[in-house]
Amino acid sequence: MSGPPDVPVEVRRSRRRTRTVSAYQRDGRVIVMIPDRFSRAEEEQWVATMLGRLERSERRKRRGDDDLERRSAELAATYLPAGTRPTSVRWVDTMTSRWASCTTTTGEIRLSERLRGMPAWVVDYVLLHELAHLVEPHHGPSFWALVDAHPRAERAKGFLEGVSHVDATVPREVEG
Repeated sequence: MSGPPDVPVEVRRSRRRTRTVSAYQRDGRVIVMIPDRFSRAEEEQWVATMLGRLERSERRKRRGDDDLERRSAELAATYLPAGTRPTSVRWVDTMTSRWASCTTTTGEIRLSERLRGMPAWVVDYVLLHELAHLVEPHHGPSFWALVDAHPRAERAKGFLEGVSHVDATVPREVEG
């Protein structure tokens, strides 16, 4: 079996798995985990379902990353010296202790998924902050001059500090 576009699919059956089905991508293939008791027809149905879900998820991620790249180009053109461009801008779900990061040697910018639900002007501020690292790698006065050109920079800093404070004070067992 293979999923679109010609991605190899490996089905793993488990005696301990009783009802749930899951799928993930690893090393260029899709792995679908199903209960051992499923018939071949159920297996085929669930593989098709999970491939569709993974494909939709990938489309959403790409669309979101495309939006970020477009927005970064607009912000760079407005606030930064001509020619300032990242090599890639993308959302990541593995970043839990920082809002974003920029690898200045490669030009890659990554924004935490935790920013997705925040107001656009906060995301713009974080994106501009990371873009400014492509011009000034360190947090010196010239770096802050670039970032503080954003009209809502101070407000965005305060917003992010407030969210960080609330996150730090919420007991872990209450988080959902």
